Amino acid sequence: MAQANTLKLKASNKQAGRKIGGTIAIFVFLTLLGLFMLFPIYLTIVMSIKPVEELFIFPPKLYAIRPTLKNFSEMFAALHQNRVPFSRYVFNSVAVTISVTVLQCVFASMAAFVLAKCRFPGSKIINSIIVIALLYQSNVIYIMQYIVMAKLGLIDNPLALILPSVASPLGLFLMRQSISQTPDAMIEAAKVDGAGLFRICWQIVMPNQKPAMMTLIIFAFQAAWNIQTGTIVFQEQYKTLPTVVTQLSASGMARAGVMMAAQVFILIPPVVVFMLAQRQVIETMAHSGIKD
Repeated sequence: MAQANTLKLKASNKQAGRKIGGTIAIFVFLTLLGLFMLFPIYLTIVMSIKPVEELFIFPPKLYAIRPTLKNFSEMFAALHQNRVPFSRYVFNSVAVTISVTVLQCVFASMAAFVLAKCRFPGSKIINSIIVIALLYQSNVIYIMQYIVMAKLGLIDNPLALILPSVASPLGLFLMRQSISQTPDAMIEAAKVDGAGLFRICWQIVMPNQKPAMMTLIIFAFQAAWNIQTGTIVFQEQYKTLPTVVTQLSASGMARAGVMMAAQVFILIPPVVVFMLAQRQVIETMAHSGIKD
């Protein structure tokens, strides 16, 4: 009897050791993966505080020998030399980004609700078209978009920065997949209580789509913040910050450090938005309390 208990104790100790070993291995793997993902951000920051002469050292170093903030001061000085004040570029970028993000979330949510929970002729075809549209990047349809905007008279107009980005196949697909997991019984119960489709969409379905909505906000914000306006907007007062930074970086190697400082400046808003929304992103529908 005592020998049997001893064997059971040894077996349980081995099993516990395997679990601890597996946990440690997973922790080490995730730590290395996280460091690998943070490396580009670290490298961008390091390059922004390097003097110009250190940017072209070979082999390149992963640290700054003589760190300096001169690149940032030169960046602001160069941007203030333009006819349009620097604050105008920031305002344009913020206005375009917020408009695109809000409109994309509103239209994608409403369209996704209809496609996921309403039955009408041609719904399967539309869903198939959305999946196919995911294969095409904006570069493929850019010429067609330009022709349409030219016909509508939107070239050199601030609306040319907003309207083409409102429709997003990725956002629509993401929201449709999330809304399709909502139980039909919840929607039928709301209909019995007299609620219309608009009210069901925004007061019943959407409050349970926080993970998908936050993910859509991150994607939409990042894409809108990096919109380039050089080929559709020519007036200086309508240009966004990434466009001006791109023009600044084309000045030559002498402003390579200024370009890296500008990249850090542009990187800050998407990172802040992700940090604010990541708690909702990591949630899943399994933990949202929705059960059929």
